Amino acid sequence: MSDPLEEASLRYHERQPAGKITVTPTKPLTNQLDLAQAYSPGVAFPCMRIKEDPTLAAKYTARGNLVGVISNGSAVLGLGAIGPLAAKPVMEGKSVLFKKFAGIDAFDIEVDENDPDKLVETISRLEPTFGAINLEDIKAPECFIVEEKLDACMNIPVFHDDQHGTAIVVSAAIKNGLKIVGKNLEDIKVVSTGGGAASLSCLDLLVKQGLPMDNITLCDLHGVVYASREADMNPYKSRFARDTELRNLDEAIAGADVFLGLSAPNVLSADMVKKMADRPLILALANPTPEILPEVAIAARPDAIIATGRSDYPNQVNNVLCFPFIFRGALDVGATKINDAMKIACVDAIANLAQLESTDEVANAYQGEELTFGPEYVIPKPFDLRLMEEVSLAVARAAMESGVATRPIADLDAYRNTLRSFSHRSFMFMQPVIDVAKRDTERLAYAEGENEVVLRAVQTVIDERIAFPVVIGRASVVDERISRLGLRMRAGQDFELVDPENDPRYRDYWQFYHSRVCRKGVSVSAAKTLMRTNSTVIAACMVAMKQADALLCGTIGRFDHHLQDIIEIIGSETPNHKVSSMSVLFLPDGPLFISDAFISVDPGVEQLVAMTLASAERVQSFGIKPKIALLSHSNFGSSAAPSARKMRDATRIIKERAPHLEVDGEMHALTAMNESIRKTLDPSSPLTDRANLLIMPNLDTANIAMELIRSVTDALFIGPILSGTAMPAHIVTPSMTAKGIFNMSAIAVADAWQRTHDD
Repeated sequence: MSDPLEEASLRYHERQPAGKITVTPTKPLTNQLDLAQAYSPGVAFPCMRIKEDPTLAAKYTARGNLVGVISNGSAVLGLGAIGPLAAKPVMEGKSVLFKKFAGIDAFDIEVDENDPDKLVETISRLEPTFGAINLEDIKAPECFIVEEKLDACMNIPVFHDDQHGTAIVVSAAIKNGLKIVGKNLEDIKVVSTGGGAASLSCLDLLVKQGLPMDNITLCDLHGVVYASREADMNPYKSRFARDTELRNLDEAIAGADVFLGLSAPNVLSADMVKKMADRPLILALANPTPEILPEVAIAARPDAIIATGRSDYPNQVNNVLCFPFIFRGALDVGATKINDAMKIACVDAIANLAQLESTDEVANAYQGEELTFGPEYVIPKPFDLRLMEEVSLAVARAAMESGVATRPIADLDAYRNTLRSFSHRSFMFMQPVIDVAKRDTERLAYAEGENEVVLRAVQTVIDERIAFPVVIGRASVVDERISRLGLRMRAGQDFELVDPENDPRYRDYWQFYHSRVCRKGVSVSAAKTLMRTNSTVIAACMVAMKQADALLCGTIGRFDHHLQDIIEIIGSETPNHKVSSMSVLFLPDGPLFISDAFISVDPGVEQLVAMTLASAERVQSFGIKPKIALLSHSNFGSSAAPSARKMRDATRIIKERAPHLEVDGEMHALTAMNESIRKTLDPSSPLTDRANLLIMPNLDTANIAMELIRSVTDALFIGPILSGTAMPAHIVTPSMTAKGIFNMSAIAVADAWQRTHDD
């Protein structure tokens, strides 16, 4: 029978274009001027600047963000010496990981050479091409020789990930595991199996952090590596040869605090595990079958902490936690090498990150797993977006402090923001709003305070000092979920908890609510019931009674139901003012704003005018100049249809009421997004460049356009952002992430601050 994974993987790789990587130009090549700048004669100018000052290569070429992934295919994954050509899919995969996790461009180069000296000669000649070299899947002991010689003769970082990436992540796992069990690195006994590149590098790095050499027992296929042994020895393995009578793993494991396996399946038995010290750490990292299965180890020693190299067990030791970010930090400061200080900084950053509460993105990717620091969570997950920020920054700082940075970063806070903007693409866009939100401590009510995603967002709001949260939910449920998620916030200290089942203001709330809706068929009994069961009604009453400054709801239930509750209690800004929404799609070339994809079914001319003016004000609040296009099937009067006429009339009125705005219409979407087409149709159009705020003729077109763009791009969604309510209130969508709720929290609080100061 065929293997479904094999068939799927082969289809994945053969789908055109074949493989996993391509080369895409980063500059336009659309006319003769572009060609003259990109190649002859314009290219001569950066060439001569680089000849005069070689460091300018990082400014004028891609070299400063380019890594060579180089292998001879002599020790591939668990496949062995399959050769350089067969290794190419793996090297392409490594290149993809560099780009995905750290925004680093990587070329894979497979070299048909097994002689280490000749391999060194080949790779060293590539220095002008790359900013750093990632050696991959080269067997031991040749990998040690190749890396040592390249590190000595090249002036860029050379990093064998199989050695050092594994060592860094293993060190982070051991550091945190020892913290949990209350042991010190200087006092523990370590037994390691393997004797290859990864295991020896792990031991080397642990020694550099304080593990005594005498506390290490290394075992390989021939048993314990002891002082007088001759079989299968090399200078790198001999460093760990001990003067001991122990000859096999069964003898060596007695009393060990840590087992580090980078060897073969099932070499560690349950009986051996029983001989280990109290609360042992077992890192069984052979793949795909570890030295001992976690369930077998736990059955033998329930007090053990287990890590493997597999993603289907807790505590996966995965090099992707390290290598993209150590290269990111090294490249950004122009490091000449990756030294021990940078590696240890990487260890500390990874270990520290695991001790923080998990993010929503990680929780969604690893549903059902325990993601609170403890025996089953000693290292972060690979999709923790904070790795880019924390690890890269730590590595860059260590490179500068240790003197290997040729382009030191003067402002590390600004660098942190740049890293954060890559992992959270909305960060820089949201920063002006966040800055406003931080000016005061507004009270923000969260209607669905029992929701885990909301609670994660609330923790970040507290940490970033965006607002003082008011969390609506049953106390027992909120407390239990805060504890289970490993969050640090405490009711009464970091936030106010409003328990619908037990709040002294219950009477005040239902009476206030009833006064607003008694003429809309809502009885006293119904008002009392809703004040116990409808958290959006509670939040809206708190805002209307000025016990909160703004509210967020919508993670549960229908959008229109939430909107109806808000309008009934809070009301609109003016009696005839219609509430509208604006959504943001953050595309690779910047944000695109769309109105109105959630509320206005078929807006008339005046409603379109109000919606446009409100949306323009919203765009300006992000520090962006609105460039507004009113869209239609008609281009500048080409149709007499009612839908085209209303967009035409709305454009005219907007220009009269807000002559300072850059606005035009009615027009096709393509006309709005392409200035050359627009100028061909009407050279006098006041709209310049690409429109960034699109006003749609009705709900259908707005919603379809927004969802279509989201489905065919990797657009990050922010919104919907409401305008027109009497007091700040926003309704998120049920699929919103914690990061999205954080963004909407900042918008809601900035709204509250702005209204207070406008008044």
